[in-house]
Amino acid sequence: MQVSVFASGSSGNCLLLSGGDTNLLIDAGISMRRTEEALVQVGRRIDDIDGVLITHEHSDHISGLKMLLKYHRLPVYAPRTVANRLRGMLPGIESCLRVIPVGEEFDVRGFALRAFHTPHDTDESVGYRVRGEAVFALATDMGCVTEEIIGGLLGADTVLIESNHDEQMLSYGRYPVYLKRRILSDHGHLSNEHCAQLARQLAESGTARIILGHLSRENNRPELALAASRAALEGTDAWLCCAPVSGCLSVPVERRAFCYR
Repeated sequence: MQVSVFASGSSGNCLLLSGGDTNLLIDAGISMRRTEEALVQVGRRIDDIDGVLITHEHSDHISGLKMLLKYHRLPVYAPRTVANRLRGMLPGIESCLRVIPVGEEFDVRGFALRAFHTPHDTDESVGYRVRGEAVFALATDMGCVTEEIIGGLLGADTVLIESNHDEQMLSYGRYPVYLKRRILSDHGHLSNEHCAQLARQLAESGTARIILGHLSRENNRPELALAASRAALEGTDAWLCCAPVSGCLSVPVERRAFCYR
């Protein structure tokens, strides 16, 4: 298996998860043209895509979905409340929508998938755990780490988790007070420090590769996010990197024999 991150951040989120003959997008928050260009870099085309998993309906996660579905009638997987929001935002999506149960496994072409809730400032937001030859899990857009999130991530071979902001940069930055409070709330975004604590817990469970994602352009820098998690991961052998705001980062998803299951 392989995960290829095409974009991660407030300006757009989209990644490709590939294994065998199955290719799934998670979110479609960049233009169809950018998605097509990124797919070419990893030897794929949109015609190779078997479906799109949506985490929630904020624009940085679905802005490219309208055009994508206009030209390519792909199945779109989303939990019930998110699906209802998509119906209102994208007329004509009904024939593509596949409503999924949260907390229960479902199958897409040999991948076993499970959605789990993430606390964010919308009625419903989820992360995904995908099991094929190995296990990949993703959780972003979360103000705090819940037991449900831990259950979704723990023991995954490769994960992408949110390291959104440096608390000092946010506190002294130019954002208005109401927005700072929203980001810092339990339904906002995860700080570098809280992400680092989560990264340590995952590494101790056997996670081999950790990708830091959804970094704020205004309130974070890759070197700050990496420094926080590297300090927390000292003494482990977990591999760490930052997802690109825009570009293409491909990371293998390979099973480790000692991983917690």
